[in-house]
Amino acid sequence: MSARDTVLARVREALGAARGTRVPVPRGYRVRLTAEEAPTRADVVALFTERVAENGATVRHVGADGLATAIAAALWAREAKRIIAPADLPFGWLAGLEGVHAQADSPLLDPAALDGLDGVVTGCAAAVARTGTIVLDGGRAQGRRALTLVPDYHLCVVHADQIVGTVPEAVARLDPARPLTWISGPSATEDVGLERVPGPHGPRALDVFVVDE
Repeated sequence: MSARDTVLARVREALGAARGTRVPVPRGYRVRLTAEEAPTRADVVALFTERVAENGATVRHVGADGLATAIAAALWAREAKRIIAPADLPFGWLAGLEGVHAQADSPLLDPAALDGLDGVVTGCAAAVARTGTIVLDGGRAQGRRALTLVPDYHLCVVHADQIVGTVPEAVARLDPARPLTWISGPSATEDVGLERVPGPHGPRALDVFVVDE
């Protein structure tokens, strides 16, 4: 008998009758926010705004008719000169740009070219109020994953009706077969000392515009 066999035999002996017994896993997940957390739809949107800010991103509310001006102002404030956008980004979103060169991701740029740009503007697939998370799935106005992982700055447009209360609600809206990217604030990580370190991967700056319909 090998050492491995000896060890496994001792493990089986220690488990005894419990070996192979299935332990039930509780599945009573909270699917929605409680009435105390968000009594109205406006409270869900307000909670999202609060959590996005806590995650270190800049967030502001804009009207649909003021979106182009707000995007242009944000890019000017970031001193962005060259940005990229998904080829199917609504044309009107970038209609107010002046002094900023915006190009569509068609033909596809390689990672080195993306890294040389100042930022990217996209939409999203869904957003989660409880965690302040935006979710991209490569759908309309979102582009491929590399667009939001390589450039140093990401401006994301979130329509108010895309915001749900919890992660389970967002998952119910999404197709698990699509390339999902979940973003909770600018790029950051925590080392073993639990000190937050910005920018090890992905955009180090994130602006979120909530469009109030």
